[in-house]
Amino acid sequence: MTQRSATGKIAIAAPPEKVYALVSDPGALADMAEEYEGHRWVGAAKEPAVGARFRGRNRRGIRRWSTLSTITDADEGKRFAFEVTTFAGLPVARWQYDIEATPDGCVAVESTWDRRPGWLRGPTSLFTGVWKRDDANRANIAATLARLKAAAESAHSTNRDQNSI
Repeated sequence: MTQRSATGKIAIAAPPEKVYALVSDPGALADMAEEYEGHRWVGAAKEPAVGARFRGRNRRGIRRWSTLSTITDADEGKRFAFEVTTFAGLPVARWQYDIEATPDGCVAVESTWDRRPGWLRGPTSLFTGVWKRDDANRANIAATLARLKAAAESAHSTNRDQNSI
């Protein structure tokens, strides 16, 4: 695999399975992501599993676009990843979430690989309004990871509080 285009890491005080449940749910992920805003399953898919596909809706300002994603890794509590293509099937990116257990919860790493062929970078930059995609993705990853941490820790503390009643 080629070098990552952008990556970020964050410690989360929640079990790896809880974090995995959030990143592997395209609906929950839309609540945490910067550009990605929703999905619809394609074909018979109804849940995250290797080979399942979903149509992603993306937005940046007034610009909107759609992508097709195929889940490539679904190892509960450890890794979730998907490959993104254009509506025409051209490669766009790989997104991957690696989760490692720690004594206090876990560490989550979000990474992306820019898979666009060189000739496609100009047109997609014009379409999305992002000319420095790696820089934008680093900022987007930092924001997503912060929201992931907040969501996982909030849900974890709520569950812990309910269990202690």
